[in-house]
Amino acid sequence: MTSPDDATAVVRLDLRAGAAALATTQAVRDRVAEQLGRAGLPEPDYPLFLVTDTPAGLTDHQLQYELLSGYRAVGETRILVLLVGSSPGSYAGGEEAYLPDRRLVRPTTLRASTTGLVWAGDLRSARTALDRREPDDPASLAVLVDLLSVPDVFVRVLENLRKLPDSIAAPGVRLLEQDLPTEVRDRAWRDALTRFAGEDTGAGDPVDIVPDSRLPEPLRALVTGRDSRGQGHRRPDGQANLAHRTCAESLDRADEDLVALRSFPGLLHPARRDALEADLHQAREDLDGFRALVERALQGGGGAAAPTAEATARLGALGLRVPTADRAGERVGEGLRELAGTLLGDGLALRSVAQHFTALAGRVEPVPGTALLHRLADHSEESVTRGSATEYAAPLRTPGAALLMAGAAGLLGGLWQWPAVLAALVVPVLFVVVALLGANRLRTGRRAARWTVGPRVAAVAGAVAGAAVAYAADPPLWLGGTGLIVGLGLTAEAVRRLWRDAADSWAAGRGTTALRTALDGLDNLLAELVREHWAAEERLYCADAARSVAGMLRATAAAADAQAAPEPLAPAGTGGSGPYEDDDWLSAPSALETPESGAADGDADDGDWAAAYAWDNTPDRNGDHDAGRDDDRYGGDPAPYGAPSPAAYPAGPDDTPWESGEGDHAPRWLDREIGEGGPDLVATLAGDLRNTAMAAMAPYWGAVERGQAGALALARTEQRVRELLSAARHHLWHYGVLAPPPYPADHRARTTAAGLLGTDSHRVAELVGREADRGAVVQLSSPEQGALLSRDPGAALWIRFAPGTLQGEIEAAWRKSGSPVEEALWTSSGRYAGLIRLTPLRMGVVDTVLPRQSTCGSTRTDADRAEPSVHAEFREDDRW
Repeated sequence: MTSPDDATAVVRLDLRAGAAALATTQAVRDRVAEQLGRAGLPEPDYPLFLVTDTPAGLTDHQLQYELLSGYRAVGETRILVLLVGSSPGSYAGGEEAYLPDRRLVRPTTLRASTTGLVWAGDLRSARTALDRREPDDPASLAVLVDLLSVPDVFVRVLENLRKLPDSIAAPGVRLLEQDLPTEVRDRAWRDALTRFAGEDTGAGDPVDIVPDSRLPEPLRALVTGRDSRGQGHRRPDGQANLAHRTCAESLDRADEDLVALRSFPGLLHPARRDALEADLHQAREDLDGFRALVERALQGGGGAAAPTAEATARLGALGLRVPTADRAGERVGEGLRELAGTLLGDGLALRSVAQHFTALAGRVEPVPGTALLHRLADHSEESVTRGSATEYAAPLRTPGAALLMAGAAGLLGGLWQWPAVLAALVVPVLFVVVALLGANRLRTGRRAARWTVGPRVAAVAGAVAGAAVAYAADPPLWLGGTGLIVGLGLTAEAVRRLWRDAADSWAAGRGTTALRTALDGLDNLLAELVREHWAAEERLYCADAARSVAGMLRATAAAADAQAAPEPLAPAGTGGSGPYEDDDWLSAPSALETPESGAADGDADDGDWAAAYAWDNTPDRNGDHDAGRDDDRYGGDPAPYGAPSPAAYPAGPDDTPWESGEGDHAPRWLDREIGEGGPDLVATLAGDLRNTAMAAMAPYWGAVERGQAGALALARTEQRVRELLSAARHHLWHYGVLAPPPYPADHRARTTAAGLLGTDSHRVAELVGREADRGAVVQLSSPEQGALLSRDPGAALWIRFAPGTLQGEIEAAWRKSGSPVEEALWTSSGRYAGLIRLTPLRMGVVDTVLPRQSTCGSTRTDADRAEPSVHAEFREDDRW
């Protein structure tokens, strides 16, 4: 038996009108293709046909049944026939005529194991005994057809019919429908699309970069792998390493000369300064050579495009070592898909995810060497000279320790009485002499080096203070001599410190610091060039693929915006807006229904059963929707399933929608609970859209992995996105909010009915968990037909069903209430829950027709099709 997973949709056909248009195999296939095509579904492998007919039509439409039974498909074809109304009866001879419903005549074609019949003689839609409805009341029939169109219910009903005699049963039903008003559902759908797409604030806006720790491993290797490369980028025996080592050695010798210059001999003798200047001149020449090598490397490290293998070879000739990729570029497509799933799973909008992918492309894309050439100016000779001048122009800092030592030395050297007070001038004179000597030793051209004034002033002030103290205290001579000796020691230390700082400042002005900085900067530029060449092709492909994904996400967001665009209000009586342009799935022809067939015999199309069942809250929906029906239900030009007006449940005088237990337009076996939407409605629909987008992009990731993520793959993906968005919209309108879309969903549990609809699932649990007695359902049979049903109470088969998304809530409610938990059918639709009872017919009620000639030929003329040409033999029993 076909499982629900194998079936994608149930094709509905109404043979009460327009059957003549289905007289050939091609006409049937065209009708099926048209219905499935409008729903965005492919040709089915396991076709499921739900056929609505009358008991008399079983023999009149034998040709159509044979065509359906012989429908070519990969798997088996299943047919479920819903019979509406009474059989015409037959004359038994004598004066007694059989009353209607005494015989059900069927062709042998419908005796196959893949076919079942459900005979609803009277839909029993009246809520009171005085309300006499037609046996095929359109509002009730629309609900029944909608229920049987759910693949899970279709398959289970057909499986149970196989267990009954003749595979025929009379149904009894009790249903509860939970759904949202059209305007609430439509508003939630638009809000979800807007949240899913995000705001279009411009692709250039800044975005927080995804932390490296959250990047999938294939992408993290490309992003962080190059940062860990570049160490040892110069080969020991290469030209680049030789030039760098030569310049570094010259700077090291200059550093050694500077150390010698900073000592007292450097202050007294000019040779050490000359050696330092010679080494600095050599270091400048060596730095120029290294700079020229770096420039050649940058010019040969790739042009405007990304680095190439030829550029890598040129770098190798210069003595640079580019590490191998180490298979870091594998599984790029897998990494991009995982990153998209992670970001979408976090609830980010499509445009925000697109910005993340654009930022990723900027991070991972290799930079060609020519793009780094402008940074050579930061390490040019002019830059070194400018840096040296800046260092030399910086104001000299006078160390606080030197100032204290100078002041203390002057104080101690000035503790003398007249006439020995002249010895107090020794310390200040020494500071002045050293300043003059040091400035002349560090002279540059005609300009003497700067020397700080602070120590000289401190020494003079200290000497004056010392003389004043000596004049007041009259110290002995030995104290003045001791103070002078200590003061000379402090003077020597202060002079050493001052000369060291002056030599450092002078050397920095001559370029020791700037040259070292330029060498390190040029070497870092080489290291960055080498890093940019690491896995260049893999990173370039990843960047291009990331930008392509970003473009696809923005196109998907644009498609979502188009779906969310406000639609013009439909005129009163048309059912309002809906999922397909300006057609509401519940008020316009269903995606699994066909337009008017245009048959030559004047029959109408298969009908708009959904229009009969639609509800609308517009004020002008009142009135008698059953008026104007043709008494001849099987002839003329009727409207199958539906009455002339599309609203089966119109608003009352106060313009409020019909609710369960109110109004006289609802079948009495149907309770309807309208929710106003729960707090999780929009978020859940947005999550469904994210799953839909990931399902639409699934083929695209394969193209990325194969390196074929070009314009064609992008265009195909965009088309698939638009189709799946339309299919998601159709799913929402057809199966309700509770049912998740048929795409790979995340592992998070779907929210409750209260969170989505604002309704309580306990009512569903109570209905589905009722005891299986005859009072629980309404038998859809006329009194005359009831006499033909089996009297065995145990012969009936029961089907308990509820939305699969509510399974956990319902089972928990059953356990809490102590109700016995029986096997239930958890359906893919989220609209209906309830009970179905299939009661078999009594033995001998069914007659089988054996055609004397085949009716499957395609050579019949139009006249042949207009009149039945099948000669059949009727049997009184069913023992074929």
